[in-house]
Amino acid sequence: MADNETAAAKPIAMATVTSSDGYRGEARTGTHQFVVDEDPAAGGNDEGPNPYQLLMTALCQCTSATLRMYGDRKGWKLGETRVEARLVRIGDGASKTEEVERSIRFGAQLTEEQIDRLMEIAERTPVTRALRAGVAIDTVRG
Repeated sequence: MADNETAAAKPIAMATVTSSDGYRGEARTGTHQFVVDEDPAAGGNDEGPNPYQLLMTALCQCTSATLRMYGDRKGWKLGETRVEARLVRIGDGASKTEEVERSIRFGAQLTEEQIDRLMEIAERTPVTRALRAGVAIDTVRG
């Protein structure tokens, strides 16, 4: 157990990326394997999603699944749910900031009250909370 881990710490996800040359990596997480890479503009070959694309995918999937779970518990038919997230950079250099623009659409006819409640739930999904709070990263030599 690492020095900063407590007995209450519970791993919720793990991923490994192995790279031999260039920016292409072989990713493993759970039972899944896939390629990650950088865009050509960043020196990669675009053979897989880049790290920011993976981050936006994680946010979209967590949002979609959480809304579906909530809708199921309430007995609400959401229809096809589409979550889009876009990471935008504002400015450059030391003053640059980044923010996420997220949009959510439902295929079913929902009341304004249902939509408002679902939007409240979207603000409290696990990945949304982690991104907003920031996540401590403890890097150690492996």
